[in-house]
Amino acid sequence: MIDKIKRSVGDLTDIGLALLGLAIVASILVGGDHMAFLGDVVGNITALIHQLGNAGLVGLISLGVVLHLLDR
Repeated sequence: MIDKIKRSVGDLTDIGLALLGLAIVASILVGGDHMAFLGDVVGNITALIHQLGNAGLVGLISLGVVLHLLDR
């Protein structure tokens, strides 16, 4: 039962990451102004990186934790 839930969550995460990649590529190709249905994906990622950079060591640790979770 738990394995099924883990597998489902992992599959949903993979789908989400694939959609994120698609949104980034589409935003670069057609521009963020024409992506009303997806929002400003590149701007949001840039803002997140900026916030993590301003957080200093805590931001670096948070980034490491997120990368570790995505690497599994």
